Amino acid sequence: MKLTDTQRALLEAAAQHPQKKLTNFPDTLKGGARIKVLSSMHNAELIEPSAAEPEVYVATSTGLQAIGITNQALRAKREGTKQAILIELLTRAEGATLPQMTEATGWQVHTVRGAMAGALKKKLGLEITSDKPVGADRIYRITNQAA
Repeated sequence: MKLTDTQRALLEAAAQHPQKKLTNFPDTLKGGARIKVLSSMHNAELIEPSAAEPEVYVATSTGLQAIGITNQALRAKREGTKQAILIELLTRAEGATLPQMTEATGWQVHTVRGAMAGALKKKLGLEITSDKPVGADRIYRITNQAA
């Protein structure tokens, strides 16, 4: 996708923000022009509304890829966190089951599933697959490492 100079500048500024928020708007981008730029970026899936803050947008992995940032998942991984524990379990050759993940993190099953769907898949862009062997727990695996 061909980005405008404004779109590129907004995405580059968001890439520098810890939560990837669009916060640095040019002084000349106000009112209807700002709405038009944000709408076109949202329609192209370059940005999405923040779940935590109304009327705040964050860059998506698609938006970051559009400006050449492709290793967000590797940079976003913080050592020693429960998220890092999940990633470590899911990248093993044998993968991980929900009971293994709940035991390792201390989280409940719904929290593990939410973390996989939200933090790992949506935010980090990781691809998680699962298979269900007969008579055994479902096994989850990360099949890609770069967002």
